Amino acid sequence: MSTQSMTLDVPPAPDAPRSVRRLVRSILDVWQCSSPDGAADAELLTHEIVANAVEHAGGEHSLALELAHSDGWLRVSLADGSAVRPMIREINDPAVGGLGMRMVDTIADRWGSEDHHGGKRVWFELRLRPT
Repeated sequence: MSTQSMTLDVPPAPDAPRSVRRLVRSILDVWQCSSPDGAADAELLTHEIVANAVEHAGGEHSLALELAHSDGWLRVSLADGSAVRPMIREINDPAVGGLGMRMVDTIADRWGSEDHHGGKRVWFELRLRPT
């Protein structure tokens, strides 16, 4: 059982979700741990939790992104300085937004949030098929 992991500091800038998405793809390619579909899911969900943090947690603190792969599972977590936990909202008008955590809930095998140093950590896990 081997574990691969990486932690990155992410500035809470408007372009952070897009930048992190590319980084996740590169990391999974280097680790050779995922099919293209699994990598696409990981990219999308990481984009969503980073976008959520940038929008709702404010820009006072950098974000800490952690990726870990072990035994066919990928765990991605993001710590920020806001104690407000994400929630799945009822969507009456998808044009207004708010679909991000609903996507995380639908696509991830597991997800959640926990207290972390006065803020929170949001995480998700995906079962990855090998490349």
